[in-house]
Amino acid sequence: MQRPAPPLPPAPLPISVLTGFLGSGKTTLLTRVLACPDLADTAVIVNEFGAVGIDHLLLEAADQEVLELPNGCVCCAVRQDLADTLYRLLRRRASGDLLPFRRLVLETSGLAEPSPILYTLSADAFLEQALHVHAVVATIDAVAGGSTLDRFTEATAQAACADRLVLTKTDLATPSPELLDRLAALNPTACIDDAGTVAPASPLFGGLPSARGRPRPVATTIHAHGIRSVVLVLRRPMSRLDFCLALGGVARERGEDLLRVKGIVAFADRPAGPAAIHAVQHTMYPPRWFDAWPDADRRSRLVFIVRDIPTETLLERFRAGDPVLAETINTTGDE
Repeated sequence: MQRPAPPLPPAPLPISVLTGFLGSGKTTLLTRVLACPDLADTAVIVNEFGAVGIDHLLLEAADQEVLELPNGCVCCAVRQDLADTLYRLLRRRASGDLLPFRRLVLETSGLAEPSPILYTLSADAFLEQALHVHAVVATIDAVAGGSTLDRFTEATAQAACADRLVLTKTDLATPSPELLDRLAALNPTACIDDAGTVAPASPLFGGLPSARGRPRPVATTIHAHGIRSVVLVLRRPMSRLDFCLALGGVARERGEDLLRVKGIVAFADRPAGPAAIHAVQHTMYPPRWFDAWPDADRRSRLVFIVRDIPTETLLERFRAGDPVLAETINTTGDE
């Protein structure tokens, strides 16, 4: 059904997705961060799995607009409700019924995988223009995080797709080196933070560099329910058409298993600067162009978070008949 779209905001509003398994401390973290006066102009959407919701009652940040998505997990049953809620929020903001909030936070159910949520935000043409995904933040229980990753594929997907991993309950237990190494192997590009040391005034959902820098293993075998990360490097620039054919082919054939793609890529037919690349399942976001490389590493590189997609499938697509065009520098998990 076609929804009447409100006016677009003057600039896309940042939306952050806060995920984490059941009981990992999402609401506690969100309540603490939203207590900062600098974040008073935040709209919050809370989703719970179950018929009776209580998490929204625990958010004691009275200045925020808090809406609840009941009766289902936002990653599957109520994606339509999520889009409707975002339309309604933006319509009320445009009409003046709400104060002009400057950012949104979606707290997901503990059973939600981030990829279908990100897909919803990108597949709707209006939402894709009105919002931009600022960060995916996943809470990891320092006490039970390792066993949770062992037992539940949802927890693994949450950690693998996040931009930031926030360790919770560190007042009860020091995160084990095994847990830290496992998270670093599962998601080699994510920042890892300690919830106990994250300052409430800091833009936690802004994707800033981590206060806890850790070296990333080059290759580690982990129990990940078929979810793996693959870092692919292009040895020379592709044309934009060839790149789109390669990534689009993977998305077309294995979109449900292409959980997330992030990277920075230079193109042969646009020498002015590289582009930030972001894709989720079947959808490729428009590239964000840089005037120059943002760091000293000038390799074109892509991080794939996939479920049961062999590394060779990705290499075949991006090599396009040239066996030296693409290589992998980091692969985690079992093939």
